[in-house]
Amino acid sequence: MAKRVITFGEIMLRLAPEGYYRFVQANSFGATYGGGEANVAVSLANFGIDTAFVTKLPAHEIGQAAVNELRKFGVDTSRIVRGGNRIGIYFLEKGASQRPSKVIYDRAHSAIAEASPEDFDWNEIFQNADWFHFTGITPALNDTLAAICLDACKKAKELGLTVSCDLNYRNKLWSREKAGQVMSELCKYVDVCIANEEDAADVFGIRAANTDVTKGAVSHEGYKDVAKQLAGRFGFSKVAITLRESLSASDNNWAAMLYDGTEFYFSKKYAVHIVDRVGGGDSFGGGLIYACLNQYDPQSAIEFAAAASCLKHSVEGDMNMVSVSEVQKLAGGDGSGRVQR
Repeated sequence: MAKRVITFGEIMLRLAPEGYYRFVQANSFGATYGGGEANVAVSLANFGIDTAFVTKLPAHEIGQAAVNELRKFGVDTSRIVRGGNRIGIYFLEKGASQRPSKVIYDRAHSAIAEASPEDFDWNEIFQNADWFHFTGITPALNDTLAAICLDACKKAKELGLTVSCDLNYRNKLWSREKAGQVMSELCKYVDVCIANEEDAADVFGIRAANTDVTKGAVSHEGYKDVAKQLAGRFGFSKVAITLRESLSASDNNWAAMLYDGTEFYFSKKYAVHIVDRVGGGDSFGGGLIYACLNQYDPQSAIEFAAAASCLKHSVEGDMNMVSVSEVQKLAGGDGSGRVQR
C-alpha cells in the first residue's frame, strides 16, 4: 500500500541577488519559494511519495504562485488554508570563500504566523497518512504556532503516524531558552529526530566533545554521545545528525550519522563544492523519510539521506530537484560527475 506523508510549516518567498552579488550591489532579485517543511515535501514528491504540505497562504496572486510552485512537483496542496494578507519573505545573500551567506527575514504577520488552531482539522488532514513531519522553525514563529504543532503531534500519535522533527534552530526567531522549553514538550511525541551538528547544543544544551564547527572539526565519538543522550531523554526510535565540516562558504565536507537505539551508522564523507546550500538539511530529512518508508536497512538509509543532501548542494534554490536513481547512484559510490549520455 502506498505511503502518505504530511508536512506542516511556512513556505516563503525567497529574494536573492544574482550570483554572488551582495545586497548593497543588487539592482534586481531573483524570486523563488521555499521553507523547511515545504522543501521536504518536494523532495518526497520527487521520489514518488504521496505527500501533502499544510500551511496557510493569502488568497492573492503571490500566495497562489507559492501553491503553484508546490503543485509543479506533484505536492498535494489541497490542505492549504487560504487567508491572511501576506506571505513571509526572506532575502538571501550567497556567501563565497571566507564570506558567509546572510539571511534577512521579513516574515512578521505572514498568513501562517497569524493562523489559529481552528484553521487545521488534524483528524481530517491525517486521514490515510503514515508519517507527519515538522521542524523547529514553525513553533519558533509564535506561541500559537507552537500550540498548533503540539495539537498536530498529539493527533498524529493518536492515529498511529510516525512523527519526525528536524530541530532546525534559528537564533533570529527565538532564544535557546525558549527553544529548549517548547521543543522539549513537542519532542515527547517525536519518533525520528533530525538535527545538524549544532542543533542539539543550541536547543537542549547537549554538546559534542572534541568538536569545533567553526574550524571544521567534527568528532564521531562526540556525536555518538549526543545521539544517545537525545534518544535517552526523549525516547526517539531514531536520531539522525548531519555532520558538516565547514572549510569555507564555498567548500564543505558532508556526512551524516544515524542512531537506531542500538547501533551507530555513519555515511561516507563527501567533499562538496557549494552551488546553493539552502535546504541541505531539508533534503537530508526528505531522503531519510523516504528510506525509512521503504524499509531500507540503517546503513543504506543514512547513505541515501546523505547522498540526497550532497546532491542538493549542487542545485539552485531551496528545493532538491533530484530523482531516486540519481541519489542511489551517488550513494552507491559513483560521485564522478561525468556527463550522462
